[in-house]
Amino acid sequence: MIDAHLHLDQYVRVDEQIKRWQEAGITGVVAVSTDLSSSYRTLELKQRFPSFVYAAIGFHPEQPLPNAADWNEWTSLIKQARPLLSAIGEVGLPYYSAEAAAQLPRYCDLLAQIAAIAVDTSLPLVLHAVYDRAETALAIVQQAGVRNAHFHWLKASAKTVQRIVRCGYYISVTPEVCYRERDQALLPLIPLEQLLLETDGPWPFAGPFHGKPTTPLFLFDSVRTVAAHYGEEIGRVKTVITANTKRLYGSLSL
Repeated sequence: MIDAHLHLDQYVRVDEQIKRWQEAGITGVVAVSTDLSSSYRTLELKQRFPSFVYAAIGFHPEQPLPNAADWNEWTSLIKQARPLLSAIGEVGLPYYSAEAAAQLPRYCDLLAQIAAIAVDTSLPLVLHAVYDRAETALAIVQQAGVRNAHFHWLKASAKTVQRIVRCGYYISVTPEVCYRERDQALLPLIPLEQLLLETDGPWPFAGPFHGKPTTPLFLFDSVRTVAAHYGEEIGRVKTVITANTKRLYGSLSL
């Protein structure tokens, strides 16, 4: 299985961790970034583990807007590192940070610029856009002509979810799907062929995962729950979701 959204740069003893994940059956992770320095760390990890890491670089929208110098360096980095990249992300619109949300129009402008870069570079977008921000982000990426996007850990109205699905974009659920009705209620709205599984590690979870360090191994719990809700065999669901992830993020360098 492939973890469709993980902050690999925030883990320690990465070599040891990846070896353990691979031995358990994890074949890759989509490693997202949060700012310029995080983007560089993600690219370093990609170079160290080329057959395991799908690299995505970007500016997390719950953080302050990038300054001009960081933005210019990041846009140059996109061009320089394009052969190493599988996506642009994590990007999107703020919701949880009151300070960032107060500048929502500026974040919308930034997302529009990033979406244009995604189109120019033929890279998918990894989107952080929840609740009413999901609808706004959807409008921005559609306007830019983005063909491939992943709404990670989506929380949105049924109407917005249905619109995202009609656009052909992908939606992921986290281990919360194992214990939260909200996440379980999302599944009937998403065709299995557009579903991804992620952990957003090292973000911690509750329920059966309380007190446990988050790793891609949680995907095995998530896939059992998802298979039960779709009324499908676990093996088939693993195969389809892994194929979805590869279809969106492409092939890894060996």
